[in-house]
Amino acid sequence: MKKKVFVSGCFDMLHSGHIAFFKEASSYGDLYVGIGSDATIAELKGRHTINSEQERIYMINSIRYVKEAFVNSGSGMLDFEDDLKKLQPDLFVVNEDGFSPAKEVLCNELGIELRMLSRIPDAGLPERSTTALRTGGNCALPYRIDLAGTWIDQPYVSKHHPGWAITVSLEPVIEYNERCGMSTSTRNAAKKIWPYYLPMEKPEKLAEILFKYENTPGSELISGAQDAIGICMPGLVRHYYDTDYWPKKIESVHDEDILVWLETHISMALLWPRENGLDLLKDTSVNETNVKSLAKAEEEVWDAIQEMDLDKFAKGFLKSFNAQTTMFPEMVNDRINNEIEKYKDKALAWKLAGAGGGGYLILVSEKPIKGTMRINIRRKEALL
Repeated sequence: MKKKVFVSGCFDMLHSGHIAFFKEASSYGDLYVGIGSDATIAELKGRHTINSEQERIYMINSIRYVKEAFVNSGSGMLDFEDDLKKLQPDLFVVNEDGFSPAKEVLCNELGIELRMLSRIPDAGLPERSTTALRTGGNCALPYRIDLAGTWIDQPYVSKHHPGWAITVSLEPVIEYNERCGMSTSTRNAAKKIWPYYLPMEKPEKLAEILFKYENTPGSELISGAQDAIGICMPGLVRHYYDTDYWPKKIESVHDEDILVWLETHISMALLWPRENGLDLLKDTSVNETNVKSLAKAEEEVWDAIQEMDLDKFAKGFLKSFNAQTTMFPEMVNDRINNEIEKYKDKALAWKLAGAGGGGYLILVSEKPIKGTMRINIRRKEALL
């Protein structure tokens, strides 16, 4: 009997990359495809599908490599869990940005082999992704990651000691999940002003407009300025805070060698969305000593990046994360620490994207780590 092979995903706007993935997955046995429902995709991606679940099922069932396609019966990141238990496949196949620790744990529990494929287009065909097709490529609204100094953009932190935060603007080469430390809430606010693309001029002014738009007068919780700056300002940027919501100074780096160096040594691993109701401010230790540690670590990270010194960068990166979690212990828990432990023999340093509690793990390493996602930094030239 042929082995059963299972794959799962959105598969919205079906393209040649999907077909190549199905073709390779089917080489291991009969291929069963579970797709996320329209409701699940709206929950995880913060957007509606282009093609409904009925259309997607119709198209995928018409592909000769697919034995059967169906809508996953659950919701959330593991919306296929009950279907997996019922189907009992021999293999669960994912691509590089479809891997997650939760899938690995589930497959281990059920005795299913989890196999990861590289994104390789079929012979003679260009590389494709749904995100690129939806957005038109590099001109779409960016995301951002924070490298050091996270939380210093809040006045209740910087009042103890001023300091810088470092952000990197990312091209939307994939569609990052909601509630995962990628500033998707600020990005969603930006969509209301600029539905498709950012304007091409004055990125610092755009960041200020976005910050003020998101934080309307009377808001109880103020979203930090690092989110708006990270989204609107290309390249590598740091911003200096001293008892105010908007930074006193902003510095940018657009040197191509430095940006390529960062892209070479930074990757990301998907964990899970931050749990609803998690209170990151429940138990804090924000004081002069701890904020000074955060500010000092940022300076080490910034200097190391300018020097392209990987060892120094990793040490500062880890110091910054440790300073954050010392001030805000709810950022991490046993589950997150267990995932970090898995990368300690492969990565030089690690931190959680954004405010923590889940999301994406940002890793610093000498070589790319299998099963993680590379980053694509947004260049200033893209604005010209």
